[in-house]
Amino acid sequence: MLLNFKEILTATMVLFAVIDIIGSIPIIIGLRDKAGHINSAKASIIAAVVMILFLFLGESILNLIGVNVNEFAVAGALILFFIALEMILGVTLFKEGDTNPDMASIFPLAFPLLAGPGSLTTLLSLRAEYEIQNIIVAIVVNIVIIYTVLKTSGKLQRFLGKNGIAVIQKVFGVILLAIAIKLFTSNIQLLFN
Repeated sequence: MLLNFKEILTATMVLFAVIDIIGSIPIIIGLRDKAGHINSAKASIIAAVVMILFLFLGESILNLIGVNVNEFAVAGALILFFIALEMILGVTLFKEGDTNPDMASIFPLAFPLLAGPGSLTTLLSLRAEYEIQNIIVAIVVNIVIIYTVLKTSGKLQRFLGKNGIAVIQKVFGVILLAIAIKLFTSNIQLLFN
């Protein structure tokens, strides 16, 4: 049960890239504007619990409900697609009633944004290559980063200003849309093969 620094570093970087918390800053700010407040600790803890549970039980849970990893990824890609459309077009697809602070901290923030189909399917891939304790450390490191970004998003909002956030939101909306489409196309092909 020894920790391997190289595995931890690689798994941390892979998860960091897939979770893309920096790219999610405009979404976080938009959610906080709609909800009035986001519980950073709650969102971080829920994301951590979802990721760690999925690491151990992911494939079993999906098999139990008759869904494979690719179908799960396609469903998550569609949710990310609609979030990206909101960012790019400035429209609201999620009902305003769904954005009370407690709900916003769980959906869409903790899931599917932080612990989404990309990160969950990545965890299943990492599990095939790395020791489980190294992946858990990588998850914890990413959760600390997530918590820090969520906690400081208000300061980032003041620093960037309304126009800065609008520009970043459009840019990262397009990036999120591209990620959603990539996630969708790569998994939809596997479903039909």
